[in-house]
Amino acid sequence: MQKTTIAKKEACIKNRKWYTVDATDVVLGDLAVAVANLLRGKNKPDFTPAVDCGDYVVVTNANKVKLTGNKMENKKWYSHSMYIGGLRTRSAKEMYDKYADEMVTWAVEGMLPKNKLGKAVAKKLLVYKEGSKDHSAQNPIEYRI
Repeated sequence: MQKTTIAKKEACIKNRKWYTVDATDVVLGDLAVAVANLLRGKNKPDFTPAVDCGDYVVVTNANKVKLTGNKMENKKWYSHSMYIGGLRTRSAKEMYDKYADEMVTWAVEGMLPKNKLGKAVAKKLLVYKEGSKDHSAQNPIEYRI
C-alpha cells in the first residue's frame, strides 16, 4: 500500500521552473487554462491543492491571441471602483487593441482560486503585449499549446 505524500512549501520553492508561452494564434480560453495549470503546478506529480507548487510563466505576444465566435463584438469586461457610478465597461475590441496584456491576465486570474493562495500564484505570471523582456538568466522552457 502506497502512502499519499503532501508537498512541502520549501521543497516546491527549490524546484520551480520558468516557462515561456507564445500566445500567437492561440484561443484565449485555451491559453488561460494551460497557463493556470502551470501556475498552480497541476502538471507535477506532487501537486497539492493547498500548497503553491507552481512555476513561473511568461506569456509573450498577448496582442495576437484569438477570440472565437462573436466575442469581438459582444463580450464586455467590467470593473467597479466600489464608488457610486464607478462601473467601467470595456468592449473586447477595446481590450484587444489597447489592453491585450490585461485581457490575458484577467482570463488567467479567473481560473485561479479566489483566496490568498490564488493571489500568491497570480504574482508568478508575467504577460507582455509584444515580445518579452530578457528572462534568459532563468533558463525558461518553451511551452507549446
